[in-house]
Amino acid sequence: MTEPGEGPQELRRRDVVIAGHSGDESAARAALEDVDPGVRASALGALARIGALADDELHEALLDPAPKVRMRAAALTVGRKKVSPAPLLGDPSDDVVETAAWACGERGPEGIDTVARLSELATGHSNPLVREAAVAALGAIGHPDGLHAILAATTDRVAVRRRAVLALAPFDGREVEAAIHRASQDRDWQTRDAAELLANPD
Repeated sequence: MTEPGEGPQELRRRDVVIAGHSGDESAARAALEDVDPGVRASALGALARIGALADDELHEALLDPAPKVRMRAAALTVGRKKVSPAPLLGDPSDDVVETAAWACGERGPEGIDTVARLSELATGHSNPLVREAAVAALGAIGHPDGLHAILAATTDRVAVRRRAVLALAPFDGREVEAAIHRASQDRDWQTRDAAELLANPD
């Protein structure tokens, strides 16, 4: 039954979601060519749920003209060794860049080029949500080349510096200790709590 206000694209998207739960691979794959970005994004998720999303399909989705599809593709690179979200760290859409940064952090160790790009985002991007995601990713990756950006982010706006303090967890040294000490006196109580957590992990 069609719900009030549902259009053709909503119906197609619903059918694709159902295909993902019912294991209808052919229906899900056909929807990758749908004209509606929401349907294409749902098709990626449906194929991933079935375990049938091919690497080349995910690669192609990273180049989709619609930010919604690129975001979904970036998120689905987590756990896929052969498909990296790193190319989307330079995407024109802030939402896509934020998702790509998050995905980089969820994938474990990353190459030095990715760490360098995340460092640039963490310290120089105009969108604080992107800076926060990049800082979190650098902390999750734990590469020493990302430390300078994390330290710089400890002086950013509240949400970013709070995340930056937590991102210091894999690191040590006098600069790290000094940053944690400064954070312990921050005007934001959550930042102070983050510093206390690192200073007294037990």
